[in-house]
Amino acid sequence: MPANEDLTNKIREALYSKGIADIEEKKMFNGICFMVDGKMCVCASNDEMLCRVGPSYLEALEIHGVRGMIRNGKPLKDYVFVGPEVLSNTTNFNYWIDTALAFNKFAKASIKAKNK
Repeated sequence: MPANEDLTNKIREALYSKGIADIEEKKMFNGICFMVDGKMCVCASNDEMLCRVGPSYLEALEIHGVRGMIRNGKPLKDYVFVGPEVLSNTTNFNYWIDTALAFNKFAKASIKAKNK
């Protein structure tokens, strides 16, 4: 299923409204990811938002409507999917955007693959 266009636009508007200059959009994780300062921050993936929240992901998993990211059968630390029931509330939506942006300052950028 492609990215939810409404969610993608909502994320885009939230990031730009905060005055963030270095935002790049990439197709990843079955949706659109927003790279901030060259680092994956949030993604609109189907009807969920994938957030890179850092070590607080363990606490986040205790929240109803939040689930971990599984990649190749293994849990991926630092990332959580936030479901539409959580995102329907503006306060909750802004919390997850702010949490991802806060961790983005400390996150490491992925190593770019060299061309062969």
